[in-house]
Amino acid sequence: MFFLLQRSHSEHALEREGSFSTGGQYPPTPPTSASYKSFLSFKGNVTRSRPQKHQNTFTFKNDKFDKSIQTKKINAKLHDGVCQHCKEVLEWRVKYSKYKPLSKPKKCVRCLQKTVKDSYHIMCRPCACELEVCAKCGKKEDIVIPFNKETEASENTENEDSSHRRSYKGKEDIGEDLDADTDLDDEDGEPLVS
Repeated sequence: MFFLLQRSHSEHALEREGSFSTGGQYPPTPPTSASYKSFLSFKGNVTRSRPQKHQNTFTFKNDKFDKSIQTKKINAKLHDGVCQHCKEVLEWRVKYSKYKPLSKPKKCVRCLQKTVKDSYHIMCRPCACELEVCAKCGKKEDIVIPFNKETEASENTENEDSSHRRSYKGKEDIGEDLDADTDLDDEDGEPLVS
């Protein structure tokens, strides 16, 4: 029982230094000095009144050193089908180079198909249009810029055109190979190579 009434050695040392005083109370009351108030102004506390210590002289530019095609596409992307809050979040991500585009389509939470082609979205365009909800957070809020059916159709035709070009180019290569084989024949139809 005696050991419960004793204070620890560190409490005695702090009391002797004057930085920690229990004032005869247990548990000790927090100090009310200026150092304790500055301790309260840690990150997340809104009572700090002074401006930040190191002010930036220039604003951050996400394409200052990165002139890649991917960065240009990200900067030109239109964030449609989302609510105001989600639009601001996506614009912040783009502005400070935090936006990471999808490498492959993601699964939609409603239709469970891999049809979500926009980063940070949880729903595909048709499902979000049908339910009239934000494609990023899924909440039924005002959509700032609604989805365009024309843009979706143009994206599909661009993909078809590029695949058609690739297949046509492959056929041209095959045709050139066939022409090369026919050059080996003489006018009489006999091979030149003996």
